[in-house]
Amino acid sequence: MNAPNDLHPRVERRPVPATMLDALKARFGERCSTAAAVRDQHGRGESVYDAAPPEAVLFCESTVEVAFVVKQAAAHGVPVIPFGVGSSLEGHLLAVQGGVSVDLSRMNRIVQINAEDLTVTVEAGVTREQLNREIKDTGLFFPIDPGANATLGGMSATRASGTNAVRYGTMKDNVLALTVVSADGSVMRTGTRAKKSSAGYDLTRLFVGSEGTLGVMTEITLRLYPLPEAVSAATCSFQRIDDAVQTTIEVIQMGVPIARCELLDANAIRAVNRHSKLTLREAPMLLMEFHGSEAGVAEQSATVQEIARGHGGTDFEWARTPEERTRLWKARHESYFAALQMRPGCRCQSSDTCVPISRLAECINESVDDAEASGIPYWIVGHVGDGNFHLSYLMDPDDTAECARVEDLNVKMVQRALRLEGTCTGEHGIGLHKMPYLLDEAGPAAVGTMRSIKRALDPKNIMNPGKIFTL
Repeated sequence: MNAPNDLHPRVERRPVPATMLDALKARFGERCSTAAAVRDQHGRGESVYDAAPPEAVLFCESTVEVAFVVKQAAAHGVPVIPFGVGSSLEGHLLAVQGGVSVDLSRMNRIVQINAEDLTVTVEAGVTREQLNREIKDTGLFFPIDPGANATLGGMSATRASGTNAVRYGTMKDNVLALTVVSADGSVMRTGTRAKKSSAGYDLTRLFVGSEGTLGVMTEITLRLYPLPEAVSAATCSFQRIDDAVQTTIEVIQMGVPIARCELLDANAIRAVNRHSKLTLREAPMLLMEFHGSEAGVAEQSATVQEIARGHGGTDFEWARTPEERTRLWKARHESYFAALQMRPGCRCQSSDTCVPISRLAECINESVDDAEASGIPYWIVGHVGDGNFHLSYLMDPDDTAECARVEDLNVKMVQRALRLEGTCTGEHGIGLHKMPYLLDEAGPAAVGTMRSIKRALDPKNIMNPGKIFTL
């Protein structure tokens, strides 16, 4: 793949002045690192791009400390890149213009649990798994599950979703309020714990999905949900991907309140079986989960089973115990790393388009035809219950011709999704990789408005510059 700076050949890295670095070291001591290994770790994610390290990494432990870093950066015109756990897939973390990385992983405190109101306030470095562990005794849970054990700050920044989105929505539906350090180092609070508000502009929604380009989120107030009385998971295999997709479409169109509906193709199942020591049938499969009362789950299950049979679904198997469900979902969440092992030394180029549910079969079928014709190893998983799927290629990073073919395939897939009135990214975000597609999707007027907002809130262009669009 292209080196990160090749993506922005006219943009120079902005150095961190010695005076600023001295001030940061004086304030943070050993929590200000310029070690090459630490910088390299913070200049990459899970994307295909080589690392573009920042000049320093600050391990912040409070909103006050984040504000101090940003004020220093604003005074010297130095870029600031927020960092959670490094699980992003579109190059969000690369310091393409230099600067400093603000690591929020130590800001991992649960600030306030309001079980009666079904809300919780957390620091940005809290991960989704940590949150659910710490609130399990309340009878509540946080459902947004992108697979990776990402921080809630990172999930908010990319407007993440995941396996439960078909029932519980995405981060934009579940973030009520934020504490944000703005580009001049001032601290603002957006939103409240109330379920709704008509007070002024919806700044919370502005920052959710902004990918660190408008400010650094340090605290997040989230919606919680009661743990369901009954939970049941099931797998069902099909002869063709199209049959699995048609089953999904019919389930959604009939209004079945399914909690999770995941598609794995035969290639993904093969990788998962090898990695997780499972014996799933190596054919297109739906992995589903039902939440509700005992009677409600039984009714949902029966309806879905009948629909699946109508499309040739077989091997309907249930995982009713928590241990059985955990094993299945752990295998699904580790499918990315399982697939990487199928071609040692490869890199994975993953796309995540999302289309209206009625166009899902068309989009997947045409994309599969392209993938098969390419001869490049690929695999598919998808949160198909809301029209979102991931087609990933396992490519040789040293084979420039193969990398170019994969990018061409990715472009075709995005163009197809846009033609079908969908989006170029259902949950990964724009980052570096999908910048050209945003203009195709939103158009010049909308992107121009985004640029105006960016210039107004970040006039020195220090907040994660070079991402989403160029100024």
